[in-house]
Amino acid sequence: MNSTIGLPSPPSLASLVEEGPVSLFLDFDGTLVDLAPGPDAIRPRANLVQLLARLNQRLEQRCALVSGRALSDIESHIGALPMAGAGSHGADVRALDGAPLGREPGRFPEAIERTMREYASANGVDYEAKPHGGALHYRSAPEKGKRTEAFAQDLALKHGWKAQSGKCVVEIVKGDSDKGTAVRALMEGHPFKGSRPYFLGDDLTDEAGFSVCEDMGGAGILIGSRRNTNAEFQLPDVASVHAWLGLE
Repeated sequence: MNSTIGLPSPPSLASLVEEGPVSLFLDFDGTLVDLAPGPDAIRPRANLVQLLARLNQRLEQRCALVSGRALSDIESHIGALPMAGAGSHGADVRALDGAPLGREPGRFPEAIERTMREYASANGVDYEAKPHGGALHYRSAPEKGKRTEAFAQDLALKHGWKAQSGKCVVEIVKGDSDKGTAVRALMEGHPFKGSRPYFLGDDLTDEAGFSVCEDMGGAGILIGSRRNTNAEFQLPDVASVHAWLGLE
């Protein structure tokens, strides 16, 4: 683990590309779009999908979104994705043409969803439904975080799933998937195979992606700050991400 104090900025994307093929794996919330009070309150740039398409062309299709959101949810905000992607924390991995990589993800168990909805209603937090998981958001009531996290951990353990925490959110997802497994799945095939992977993300759930990229000869790039991280580099905010990627 590295301390974020003194982490350097990454080399320019152009200089990395000059050294050989590079792949980029991009988180969405807090990386490409600013965080908002709720998941539906985000305000992406109007032309974000067109800018991402140009970036993907520059990298010869070696760019992918890797998000905790479902891919369909991202597309509802910015339009059809012009690149490969992994949604629901690695439970749903898709190649550039939309073909699934690995097993088709299963539906979220009704018993878990019902219990999470009941907890949210009774405790004044927000439930977010996802195709392959569910989330409890407590950004509007941060004092309820510890109790909500403990509830989700117990519920996930009871059903053999996994609870993972983010910024004022805890999600229940499949136990065998994370953003690191998504990166590995994409890196096994064309056009990613043989390139150096770099993962840009801001949240705890991105740490698995950072580690896998480092193992495969690349690195993680943390957006914002955190006490400990597997990332090698750091950028301060979403605006700096757009500038580093050349989304202009």
